[in-house]
Amino acid sequence: MKAINVHTRKIEQPKEKVARLLRTLATENDLVWPYENWPAIRFKDGFNVGSKGGHGHIRYTVLDYKEGEYYKFQFTKPDGFVGTHELRINAIGNNSTEIRHIIGIKLSFRATLLWTFIIRWLHDALIEEAFDKVENYFSIDKKETAYSSWVKLLREFYKRKSLKSIHV
Repeated sequence: MKAINVHTRKIEQPKEKVARLLRTLATENDLVWPYENWPAIRFKDGFNVGSKGGHGHIRYTVLDYKEGEYYKFQFTKPDGFVGTHELRINAIGNNSTEIRHIIGIKLSFRATLLWTFIIRWLHDALIEEAFDKVENYFSIDKKETAYSSWVKLLREFYKRKSLKSIHV
């Protein structure tokens, strides 16, 4: 199966300001990634082309990037995920910017089940929370996207699963 997943958010700020904020991604002073509620994003050799990393069980390699324009990654895990995901920064006016996250993958049968019932739901929640964090950086009125009941259940399951593995 092929899957395309797109998230966009309009930020009422000039592209330069949004791009500057996005440069903190996967750094010590990360102002984008919602690491408060999700596994942190890390790269073994920093944010460089070829650097391997990811978050939680999702692994990828930095394929390409142009600072202030786009960041592109190649999936390496889970098995059966063949494709990329990228973050794009597009000016849509002098004081308005669109951030866009795109996944384009071909999935094995097993990976299709994993994507359909688990990963897509968690991914969607994580990206919306990251976009909230970007928007909230520039806003007095704070946005908070609520988790669906399914995402709450999945998060609870994985939290309990990881706690059990620590004590065994």
